[in-house]
Amino acid sequence: MHLPDDCRYSEEHEWVRLDGDIAVVGITDFAQEQLGDIVFVELPSVGTNTAFMGIFGTVEAVKTVSDLYAPMSGTVVEVNTGLESRPEAVNQDPYGDGWMIKVRLTGPDEYEKLMTADAYRAHIGV
Repeated sequence: MHLPDDCRYSEEHEWVRLDGDIAVVGITDFAQEQLGDIVFVELPSVGTNTAFMGIFGTVEAVKTVSDLYAPMSGTVVEVNTGLESRPEAVNQDPYGDGWMIKVRLTGPDEYEKLMTADAYRAHIGV
């Protein structure tokens, strides 16, 4: 299981990577493995505000639908529209092509509330 050290992680299995005041967000390798084959991703529109650990969308797998939780507060500035036609990118490359949204931060201090890769490994028991 791949867990990049340059990301922080939520208890709900989202990851965030900072690029200045922009947070790139997706779900973890662990989450996509648990969900199985992802067939649809519902994401917010650009301009939507996210709240710390508020629901920002859903991911649908063959057997289940799961809510997506924003690991940081801000305004959505970009959505990975490629997931509309290739939702399986989340399974294939969750930290690369499978990213979901980019958020301009309004609560940068929330980053410190998220888990490091080591803490997340302990959280999921690997």
